[in-house]
Amino acid sequence: MTLAAAITFTWLGMVLAISFLEAPLKFRAPGVTLPLGLGIGRVVFAALNKVEAVLALGVVVFLVAGPRTVPAVVFAAVAVLALLVQLFAVRPALTRRSDRVLAGEDGPRSHAHLVYIGLEVVKAAALLAFGVASLA
Repeated sequence: MTLAAAITFTWLGMVLAISFLEAPLKFRAPGVTLPLGLGIGRVVFAALNKVEAVLALGVVVFLVAGPRTVPAVVFAAVAVLALLVQLFAVRPALTRRSDRVLAGEDGPRSHAHLVYIGLEVVKAAALLAFGVASLA
C-alpha cells in the first residue's frame, strides 16, 4: 500500500496547494480582476480535476487489487465521493455562475462555491486519513 499512500499524498498536496493556496491568493495579486481570476481558476481547476480523477482511479485500483482495511476503504470512498459530487453536482453550477460573470452580469455570490470549499475540506481530511491508514 506504499504506492497507494504516495498517490494519495500527491493528490492531497495538489488539493492543498491549488484549493487552499493558489485559488485565494490569485485574487489578491495586483491587477487581477474578478473575470480574470475566474478565467484562470476555471483553467486551473479543470486541470486539477482531471489529474484528481486519474489519481482517484489509482487509489481505487490499489484498493481493489491489494490488501485493504475497512478504515482505508471508508476514507478512500469519502475522498472519491467528494470528488464525484464536486465534478458532477457542484462544478456545473460554478461554471454557470462564472459564465454569467464573464458575460458581464452582476449577481449574488454563489452558494455552490461554499459547498465546493466544504467538499475540499472533507476530501483533504479523508485523503490524509487514507494516506496514514495506507502506511499503517
